[in-house]
Amino acid sequence: MEVILTHENADFDAIASLLGAHKLFPGAVPVLPRRINRNGRAFLSLYSAALPFVHPDDLPRRPVRRAILVDTQALTTIRGMRPDTPIDIIDHHTLNRELPPHWTFRGEPLGATTTLLVEEMAQRGIPVTPIEATLLLMGIYEDTGHLSYVTTTARDVRAAAWLLEQGASLTIAGEFLHYPLTPSQQELYERLLESATTHRIGGHAIVVATGRADKYEEEISTLAHRLRDMLEPSALFVLVALDHHVQMVARSATGDIDVAVIATHFGGGGHPRAAAALVRDRTLESVRAELLELLPRAVRPAATVRQIMSRGVQVLSPDTSIAEADERMRRTGHEGFPVVEEGRVIGLLTRRAVDRALQFGMAAESIRQIMEPGSVVISPDDSVESLQRLMMETGWGQVPVVENGDIIGVVTRTDLITLWGKAEPGASRRDQIQALLEAAVPSPLLTLVRRAAEAAQQMGFSLYLVGGPVRDLLLGQPVVDLDLVVEGDAIRLARHLARQFGGRVVAHRRFGTAKWLLDPPVWQTVGGPPPPERAVASIDFATARTEFYTHPTALPEVERSSIKQDLHRRDFTINTLAIRLDPPHWGELLDFYGGEADLREGIIRVLHSLSFIDDPTRILRAARLEARLGFRLDPRSEALIANALPMLNRVSGDRIRHELELMLAEGEPEQALSRLERLGVLSQIHPALHCDRWLVARFQAVRKELDPTVWELKTEDLLFIYWGLLLYRLEPDALRAVIGRLRIPRSEARDLQRLPDLRRDLAILPTLRPPSRIYRLLEPYPARLLALAWVADRRSSVRTRLLAFQTRYRQVVPILTGDDLKAMGLRPGPLFGQLLSALREARLDGKIATREEEETLVRQMTAQETRNRE
Repeated sequence: MEVILTHENADFDAIASLLGAHKLFPGAVPVLPRRINRNGRAFLSLYSAALPFVHPDDLPRRPVRRAILVDTQALTTIRGMRPDTPIDIIDHHTLNRELPPHWTFRGEPLGATTTLLVEEMAQRGIPVTPIEATLLLMGIYEDTGHLSYVTTTARDVRAAAWLLEQGASLTIAGEFLHYPLTPSQQELYERLLESATTHRIGGHAIVVATGRADKYEEEISTLAHRLRDMLEPSALFVLVALDHHVQMVARSATGDIDVAVIATHFGGGGHPRAAAALVRDRTLESVRAELLELLPRAVRPAATVRQIMSRGVQVLSPDTSIAEADERMRRTGHEGFPVVEEGRVIGLLTRRAVDRALQFGMAAESIRQIMEPGSVVISPDDSVESLQRLMMETGWGQVPVVENGDIIGVVTRTDLITLWGKAEPGASRRDQIQALLEAAVPSPLLTLVRRAAEAAQQMGFSLYLVGGPVRDLLLGQPVVDLDLVVEGDAIRLARHLARQFGGRVVAHRRFGTAKWLLDPPVWQTVGGPPPPERAVASIDFATARTEFYTHPTALPEVERSSIKQDLHRRDFTINTLAIRLDPPHWGELLDFYGGEADLREGIIRVLHSLSFIDDPTRILRAARLEARLGFRLDPRSEALIANALPMLNRVSGDRIRHELELMLAEGEPEQALSRLERLGVLSQIHPALHCDRWLVARFQAVRKELDPTVWELKTEDLLFIYWGLLLYRLEPDALRAVIGRLRIPRSEARDLQRLPDLRRDLAILPTLRPPSRIYRLLEPYPARLLALAWVADRRSSVRTRLLAFQTRYRQVVPILTGDDLKAMGLRPGPLFGQLLSALREARLDGKIATREEEETLVRQMTAQETRNRE
């Protein structure tokens, strides 16, 4: 027979999991454990007749062919089982050990094991009775604290909702989930509550509660749940002395504290969030002392202020005028400034206070009159929990961060909100990022980056990989360039690296950027350069900065800032991701603005409503990213484009042309151009510019039909052909206007301005015979213009002649040269050119084929020339 088993001291999740597994495997017998929590026993005493459970003593005496183990990974054997009986585990905790060969595991981190089973029941459409639905609901509710514990997932909520739809009773669930304590339990609970002490370790509040029981008291776990709900610590340890033993029950609300590790130390076990141990022959006091000694080593520090703060804080003097403070807030976008006097924080100035003061005409007054007075500061090593308490106690929404007496940053309510929106940090995600870096970046280059990060740390700086490379890394796309941002001085760091490892540095002081040119000696320090196909010539460093625009469409003014503010100046959320590279945090992903969620959803989203006004070229960038990544603009961002279109008129032609050239260099540029057409961008640049079906088909033909070797094209000529196709149908006046508006370089403009003449000549090309006339018409045009014409004009009579000219006619040259003509007694001059052209045309038309025939034709022509002069 097949059986379904669970752990002793079963709670509702264990009992419900027995039922859920039986619904999925109806041939397996759900066996109740011998010890069940009191509220579970009470429920079964009323409703067991409607449920399929079997007591272990009532099992038939038959061999057990297979056992399904639910809500636990520790096996409790029953009769009929052998050491090699196959065991299938179903649990909502990750596997914590290596399994024997005949064991299997299925599970994933969820609030309750019941959820896993209910999901499959719903998918299969398995019916449940209201009593069954209620028991299953209690299994989810009890293990998730009524869907309130941090371990609760959206899937737990959906499973609970499905059970309610099947008739689960919240009234019955509430009756048994809030089961009253027995008098002895109540007495022990009060002793535990009275003895509870809070210990702050690594930024976490850890509660240790102790008590004694004259006799074994069942369900200490129930008391632990109540204490946790009452005190809300990061972790709770309940120690109850029983004769010569101590029962430990541990609960954790954070991934930073793995209570299973601690319970294992005392001879017990469990899961990271719930564990227990029975410590034999020890006193309560000795166990408590050993626990407190162990905790600092077992607790991972909580998130600290340093991890979420913004560096490079700007401060104001109390004598600053309100008007000046208002201008600073508008320029930087900050909602508040610490007020500092003689190096000490004396207050906080908020946007709201400035706005109210301006309403009352106080622009000329000092901010001392309107600031919130006080010296509220926090250390970078304080926990986020401490920051929350400080903000609640003081009401300050921006708190200066002070280290060694210096203000090094500021932390805001927004930073907390961003932190709350993130998944709990875990090593696994960091490991994933590290693995992605190692796979995407050549080993020698990654070694250089590591050394740069180590050097930055030694100099008191922090180094980050930011923007497009991080986006492409997470999307699994090739990472071509590395953009590194330094919280500190990028130029100083790059020069330090060049002195240490070699190479040269090209710096731009105004923007705080530096390019480290990687000469061969640099690569020798890391064992050699990357393979040629992944060669890297330089690494770019930029000082973390913020930008502000003195007026719309202007180039930004730049100030040094923090990584958070540096990321905020970027165009779209998917480009605001950063990876920390300093050794203690190598591989940590920073996502202040929801970029990773937008990556998953395939969304292009601006960071603020004035983004396209500040820099309208972002409109073209959005269309390019949409096409390249297969993403889409979110509705709000797309609506903002319509309002910003007129601002394109104020953007320089060079900047617009640069964005269009990046677009034309994409794999399928017609996709982005089609998007610009729908957004009204092309017509805003010039009313004659359009991307229609004709242009889309011609762009596709460039890639599918055009052979660059036939037309002797260079790589840059393909970009020219795309430009030519975009402008091909424009009338001369419009063509000149677009070339001028976009400031197309003279070398390209010269050929593009010949497009009207080319179209005119193509119109007569089909009528021309013999080959010499075709040659005469087409010879003045460079090959790239003729290749463009071959793509643009689909008439076979035109394409055949163009191809014949390029592959045959253009190659025809006379045998005779200028030297031969001189040897025939002719004097050099314009006549030489006329003779050689005539020889070429005669050869093209098949009139001559040999040297002798060429010489005869030359003599005839010179004789005719002589007669004409006479």
